[in-house]
Amino acid sequence: MIRIFKITAILEGFSYIFLLANMIVNKHSNPELYKTLLFPIGMTHGVLFIAYLYLTFYLKTKQNWSFKDTAIIVLGSLIPFGAFFIEKKYLKNA
Repeated sequence: MIRIFKITAILEGFSYIFLLANMIVNKHSNPELYKTLLFPIGMTHGVLFIAYLYLTFYLKTKQNWSFKDTAIIVLGSLIPFGAFFIEKKYLKNA
């Protein structure tokens, strides 16, 4: 299950970066491309974000993570590049 969580964390991190890049780069320079890409990237990121949170709380009980570690892992999904940090620091030995 940790392996699935690692993959989900990496995919969620990439989807967040793609979503932000689409918003920053295309919103003013190419509004049509922005509107076209917003739904598929946003939906993908939303599904991966929910899966990330679900797996975090599921693994909290299975791995006996402390409240502090769980809070850091959840906050990692809210910060750009945070999911990569979490995967590297907290899940490398798992």
